[in-house]
Amino acid sequence: MRDPPPNLLPRLTTLAKLFAADYWIVLDDVQFARRGYQHQARLADIDAPSSQQWLSIPTHLPSGRPTLIRDALIEDVELARGRTAGMLRQNFGTSPHWPSLAPALDPVLDSFATGRTAVIAETSTRVLLDLLGWRGRIFSSSLLSARPGRSLRLADLAAATGARAYLCGTGGMTYLDPVPFAARNITVAAFQPPLTGIWSTARRLSALWSLASLGPDALASRLRAVADDNAALGPTARELRPSGTSV
Repeated sequence: MRDPPPNLLPRLTTLAKLFAADYWIVLDDVQFARRGYQHQARLADIDAPSSQQWLSIPTHLPSGRPTLIRDALIEDVELARGRTAGMLRQNFGTSPHWPSLAPALDPVLDSFATGRTAVIAETSTRVLLDLLGWRGRIFSSSLLSARPGRSLRLADLAAATGARAYLCGTGGMTYLDPVPFAARNITVAAFQPPLTGIWSTARRLSALWSLASLGPDALASRLRAVADDNAALGPTARELRPSGTSV
């Protein structure tokens, strides 16, 4: 199980963790982070990956800083949609895979009509997972019962799906308290992606760059290999397949 907030065209490390899990619980009822990836993504030119720029959706917070992710609104829908479409075409239009990727990304552009930043971010992640053939299930945290407290809440959400393992990035392992998970017989499994090749920029660039570079089938094959490598690390990781959850 994994449970990050919805990220706009998520980074490869984030997408890889979701791909390795069977459930994704979308954290839609936590505070919106202005400096997070909920409304922005770092794109790179398909022919010059060192040429990078931020794609950002201008977002209005009706309740100010306490605004929840699900309540964040796009400031200018048409302008934001047009700029997003233009930047995607500019960065990835020369990819040999673009003729098939472009129509697959249409639902992301269509979701601007909702006026909600979180819907766009979630849709963008769903689209990428669909292109890679992920067959997991997606839940919204706002529809599940959980107690307050960072680790306690995540453990409750994991338990709500019946998960036996919670898939956590190396950063999350530094603050996550394993005790609430152990109390529910849920293993906290560390996810460790490679560091070379396409993974050298995986913590910064949107996964769309790797997808446009390699194509869906080739990237899916690499993600499966990473998931299998993590599953082979030991008993903790093995429990992740097939019953892991990503929040």
